[in-house]
Amino acid sequence: MKDFTVLVPKFLDVNYNILDFDAKEGGLESNTKAIQNAIDKAHLNGGGKVIIPKGLWLTGPIKLKSNVNLHLEKSAFLLFDKNEEEYPLIITEWEGEKRVRTVSPISAFDAENIAITGLGTIDGNGDLWRPIKKWKLTDKHFEEKLRISSYTTGSGDKTIWYPNKSIYEGYLEGEVLANEDNALAKAQKHYDLYRPSLVNIVRCDKVLIEGVIIQNSPAWNVHPLYTTNLTLRNVSIKNDYSAQNGDGLDIESCKNVEIDNCIFNVGDDGICVKAGKGREARQLIFPTENVYIHDCIVHQAHGGFVVGSETSRGIKNVYVKDCNFIGTDIGIRFKSALGRGGVIEDITLENIKMFNIKEEAIIFTMGYVLFNYDKKSEADLKEVLQDDIPEFKNIKILNSTCINAKKALEVNGLDVLPINNITLENVTIVSEEKTSVKNGHNIIMKNVRLINQNDRCDEFYYALENIGDVK
Repeated sequence: MKDFTVLVPKFLDVNYNILDFDAKEGGLESNTKAIQNAIDKAHLNGGGKVIIPKGLWLTGPIKLKSNVNLHLEKSAFLLFDKNEEEYPLIITEWEGEKRVRTVSPISAFDAENIAITGLGTIDGNGDLWRPIKKWKLTDKHFEEKLRISSYTTGSGDKTIWYPNKSIYEGYLEGEVLANEDNALAKAQKHYDLYRPSLVNIVRCDKVLIEGVIIQNSPAWNVHPLYTTNLTLRNVSIKNDYSAQNGDGLDIESCKNVEIDNCIFNVGDDGICVKAGKGREARQLIFPTENVYIHDCIVHQAHGGFVVGSETSRGIKNVYVKDCNFIGTDIGIRFKSALGRGGVIEDITLENIKMFNIKEEAIIFTMGYVLFNYDKKSEADLKEVLQDDIPEFKNIKILNSTCINAKKALEVNGLDVLPINNITLENVTIVSEEKTSVKNGHNIIMKNVRLINQNDRCDEFYYALENIGDVK
């Protein structure tokens, strides 16, 4: 149960309408300066609400500042353009590492008391940024993409389409690493390879996102990082299934978080908690902790609720309740790998309903990727620091149901450190396959019913108090 308080921001009752800052509706003229000037004015005056009226508003990237609520009225559509002049390259963090990225369409750094609210839509124009794998589209849809750009790699179902020559050549050459000398200057050659998250909130306190639709992101949709007192409620987050890296929400190294009554329909993981990646990340003590997620729905996504694979700073005290995962690739997904490290503990999921899950209803895996150790086996662990080995323990899944999955449960731990203390209680899963457990210690099942999907009349039951250590 929730045992912490999430503080929400409060604002002065003063409005700043972007029309008063010479904003032009219609989608033909950029309103970057008008919107940013309104935000800056509100901030300098002690805060208030910046109003985006109904209509179509074209803009470049904008930066939120302390004590400002960016409010989209009903039928307001905030569309982000893509051009090199307005999206400079920066060194930031993405996928748990220091990376070169362009600035995000909406960002906030070291701010407090900020919000994005209303009933309007924020669109990141991600189609201009993202590559697409052919197998995720119909043949007709892929042919339409080829009329926009003919740049592809691979063949057959492994073909990847790129929106323009710059991104295509950038993928062939590879990303410029953030620690290289003159990294930003080198990366400029293929600047639009470095896709940003749509909403990037970094080192902020008392953040509210409420009511809006957030969609069509260049990479992840919403990425709070090193942030405290974060609330999302009544938000809809959307991407096409083909959206590469199109995660819904990635909560990374944040403390005191509540996600309430949100809907996700995205191209990668739906609701995800993370905590940095690798030895560099572990130099900063900032676990993800005190997270309460409830009354949410995840439709298409790689995973409904996901932990990892970036786990290095640790994840603890997470409570997920009364959520539905419908048609996701995996229902409940815990993932990490050698090299990540971090302790993932004290996580409870309760009253989770899952339907038409394409792969596993529940999975715990330490084999997501092998990071720096991709050419090593566990026999080589003498070369690995103890802190490089991630640990899953004290995780409960209670009073939950999955109807139609390929596999009920998979546990894939490490010889050197098995996945430990996993409890399933009052759980029913209808699936094609039963369970697969490797390197699991103290996997406890109480009143767990697994039903063969191919012959529901021939049910098989697991009602064991403890199935012991399995390797």
